Amino acid sequence: MRSLFLFFALCWTFGASAAEPVKPTTAAPKSEAKPAKLEAYLLQPEPRTMRSTISKTLFKAQRTIFSPAQETSTAPGLALYTAAEFAKLGLSWDTYFERAAAAADRKLASLQPEWIKDDAGKVLYAVYRGEQPIYATLLLAPSLTKVFEKTFGGEIWVAAPDRNSLYVFPANAELVGDFAGDLEERFESNPYGASEEIFAFKLGESEPRVVGTFTSR
Repeated sequence: MRSLFLFFALCWTFGASAAEPVKPTTAAPKSEAKPAKLEAYLLQPEPRTMRSTISKTLFKAQRTIFSPAQETSTAPGLALYTAAEFAKLGLSWDTYFERAAAAADRKLASLQPEWIKDDAGKVLYAVYRGEQPIYATLLLAPSLTKVFEKTFGGEIWVAAPDRNSLYVFPANAELVGDFAGDLEERFESNPYGASEEIFAFKLGESEPRVVGTFTSR
């Protein structure tokens, strides 16, 4: 088991209907599914060393900043705004934050997590991951706690080690410590590392708080 001392080195207080006979009919041409609309307002967690003039510190994080970004149809699938591009949007930071939170909620509603279970079938944690570099932006989703309330209770701990993944745990330091090494490897090895901090979300609280890190430095 990974040392909890390392893990908390920077810890703070803080109905189907019956089938009917098929009637002969002229087949209608199949319509192609419309691609999902690209989100223009996202907030991407990044290491503090990547801070730009338009990045902000949120949730009293000490090692993570959040940078305005937009989803793109070309690789890598997400682009950070430059200061000039952000200025052209004509939005205050508060308005942009509200739109980014709404966009994160829409993304969250369109995705299904992978449930990781132990040998007895008990759910240990959930993870969103894939090729799209938008998963870390789900940290802004206001409904994140509600989604996992039935499984994990009223408090969850969330980690976004890179842009391609978001891990959701019950509020259990020992359990998260068991997987800290895997999270650290993802953060260190991915060129698009997001955050090394653990964010606690609790029902009834307006924003998450940082409870520690999963790195050993």
